Amino acid sequence: MNILFRVDSSVQIGTGHLMRCLTLADALREKKATVSFICRELLGSLCDFIEKKGFKAYRLPFVKAQHTNDNQNSGYAQWLGVSWKEDAEQTRAVLEKEGRIIDWLVVDHYALDSQWETLLRPYVKKIMVIDDLANRNHTCDLLLDQNLYENIETRYEGLVPKHCQKLLGPKYALLRSEFREARRNLRQRDGNVQRILIFFGGSDPTNETSKTLDALHLLNRPDIAVDVVIGASNIHATEVEILASDMPHTACHFHVENMAELMASADLSIGAGGTATWERCCVGLPGLVITIAENQRDIAENLSRNGGIINLGWYESIKESDISTALENLLATPDRIRQMSLKGMQLVDADGTTRAAEIIEEIWTK
Repeated sequence: MNILFRVDSSVQIGTGHLMRCLTLADALREKKATVSFICRELLGSLCDFIEKKGFKAYRLPFVKAQHTNDNQNSGYAQWLGVSWKEDAEQTRAVLEKEGRIIDWLVVDHYALDSQWETLLRPYVKKIMVIDDLANRNHTCDLLLDQNLYENIETRYEGLVPKHCQKLLGPKYALLRSEFREARRNLRQRDGNVQRILIFFGGSDPTNETSKTLDALHLLNRPDIAVDVVIGASNIHATEVEILASDMPHTACHFHVENMAELMASADLSIGAGGTATWERCCVGLPGLVITIAENQRDIAENLSRNGGIINLGWYESIKESDISTALENLLATPDRIRQMSLKGMQLVDADGTTRAAEIIEEIWTK
């Protein structure tokens, strides 16, 4: 199989879209697929990291003056950096440069829809879309939405072709292989908290990490160790590191490669409602969630109703004292923490990536 991913990362977009694509790419490479990436060089782009992982990265240029807002989905259009037509033409040029049959074009981008896909369709055999908004049409053969929604089975009705196969829900969560190993060797959690993990995604543009560290300072529990994960696109890294250095038993970890290990070692987490949600569930790490992006709201609310997390709400309405109070109340109820852990593990196993890769291969061989 020859597979190309069209996905971006940046300070604004974050790194979650790219990281889940890299996870799927690793699984496909294990199946002897040739995998490359097409990414625009936005501020905070991780093109170098893609190449460090051993994949070819075709870099699309970004010139700020070219910014346009003519996408149908105007709210996310600014993420693209150029018009969708220009992006499609630049992507088409890459496909032609490949000089070989493209079996799969995998698209993970909120600013792209059926218009873009229709222009690229003649140059590829199959198109796969990774999405979780269900707010625009797609012309694709396979769609994956790994998130938890009450209406998940009907969410994409009328938005994708009838022949499109849909992989829906946390059963298809794109988790790295390290989570399978961590899940296999998990210790039993009893609900007592000796170590807290803080992680607000690869960029944390609103600096919820510093807010949370201030909340822990208010809590004044020096007996609890804290691990702070700082993503590669976090522009507040220096401030976070200074804050953490003044707190006992607090360590900073930068753009980690051992997230599963850190999550398995922690007893509680405080973080955002993005792709790390399913990583935490997989290893039974309960937590407090602050939503920092619109696409996280429904996921956090649904998972909270399901008993898998405590959803504190939208970041702008959450103060340091709110986090501190919620944490203090939760620490007093270890049984609730233990139940959250069990619920998360019931929702997510470690095999979603394998399932998705096998289906991609199965469709290709037909």
